[in-house]
Amino acid sequence: MPKTETNKKIRKITGVVVSDKMTKTRVVEVSRLKKHPRYLKYQTLSTRFKAHDENNEYHTGDKVVIEETRPLSKEKRWRIIGKA
Repeated sequence: MPKTETNKKIRKITGVVVSDKMTKTRVVEVSRLKKHPRYLKYQTLSTRFKAHDENNEYHTGDKVVIEETRPLSKEKRWRIIGKA
């Protein structure tokens, strides 16, 4: 049986670097809006991801694009691909 290749779509999201204290790792905060089911008001939800930054070129306050990748450490599954 020939092996079929699956083209898995790579997730890319935009966020803001909130911490650059670790070597080769940045904490990126991603915000999104969610509507409350009962009151129909929008709430801002934020999630923090640890992302790989090979050259330590991004700093706190930078708006960046991150993409999902293989696990790089215990908590790192994202890497920074550029500024937004």
